[in-house]
Amino acid sequence: MKSRMGAASYDGGMTETTLVLVGNAKAGTVSVLKLGEGSLEPLSTSTIGAGTGTFAVDAAHSLVYCATKQPEPAIVTLRLDRSSGVLTEVARRAVAEPLAYLTLTRDGDLLLGASYQGGWGVAWPVADGGLVGEETSRVEHANLHCVVTDSASRYAYFVSLGDDLISQTAIGEDGVLTPLDPPTVAAPEGSGPRHLVLAADEHAAYLVTEFSGEAIRLERDPATGQLTRAESVSIVDPEAGLTHSRFGADPMAEHLIWGADVHVARFGSYLLATERTASTVAVVSLDADGLLGGVVGLVPTEAQPRGFAVAPDSRHVVVAGEGSGSVAVYELSDEGELVKRDRHETGAGANWVRFA
Repeated sequence: MKSRMGAASYDGGMTETTLVLVGNAKAGTVSVLKLGEGSLEPLSTSTIGAGTGTFAVDAAHSLVYCATKQPEPAIVTLRLDRSSGVLTEVARRAVAEPLAYLTLTRDGDLLLGASYQGGWGVAWPVADGGLVGEETSRVEHANLHCVVTDSASRYAYFVSLGDDLISQTAIGEDGVLTPLDPPTVAAPEGSGPRHLVLAADEHAAYLVTEFSGEAIRLERDPATGQLTRAESVSIVDPEAGLTHSRFGADPMAEHLIWGADVHVARFGSYLLATERTASTVAVVSLDADGLLGGVVGLVPTEAQPRGFAVAPDSRHVVVAGEGSGSVAVYELSDEGELVKRDRHETGAGANWVRFA
């Protein structure tokens, strides 16, 4: 297996060919749009399968690894035509339970997935545009919702909503995952940790919680990969009247907190996080050391903003509305103001956004 140089990404400024990929779970499609200077141009929508809800992009090889639920849980490898936006299936691998999150190592030779329903996280070798051989490792915790790696692809972090923890592992050259010491980092009890993102310098990680609606900073030792929980800030609109949620609750029916996704923007100046019941994006300031400041903005957005992503230029933000079936593009100013620039319908259950 080739050595891994870092987490799959598409770095640099925006170009005329910066593409936005949007997963539409209920429609079973992936839409591809071209991102301009604050504009979205629809290119194509490809049918993948009902339950399309997460995917990882290998931009260097124009490949997309997409998880579906129907006709059976699977990972579908798709080739992306960058000019037309059309996705063409080239391989398919059945899995035991649906996946909530997929991520690639930077050179694309290892795919990691997290299954919320199955309570497992797995690493698969990748070659020639598809998964090859059997899984190299398995991590087991209740309701795993996310997996991310560092830029050198030396470490992987699996977030367990059901067990209120982050599992931290080392990635071997053979793709085997080895638990660090300690093997897990606790989140606040009952908080429902959901998604995690690393700071650009990787001295910090930021976690968003589903039930308590917090953004939590974790200090990170780049040499050992170990995380240590630090401070937190609420990302919930105080005027929305939301209360703490719990496992199995209906947030919309009971008017409960429903945190979703988190990303860093403006080259590390701001942390963005979404909450789905009030349908807001919180803009949290970060100081020069990456410490959490206050919430400088709470912006109404697409209904139930389950997923969003920050463009390669670090200032354009595309938010998907699971309830609206549309995406909106915003521009984040130096002062932390998030301004809507464009909006397009993509398909029912729009819930995942990545760039290519």
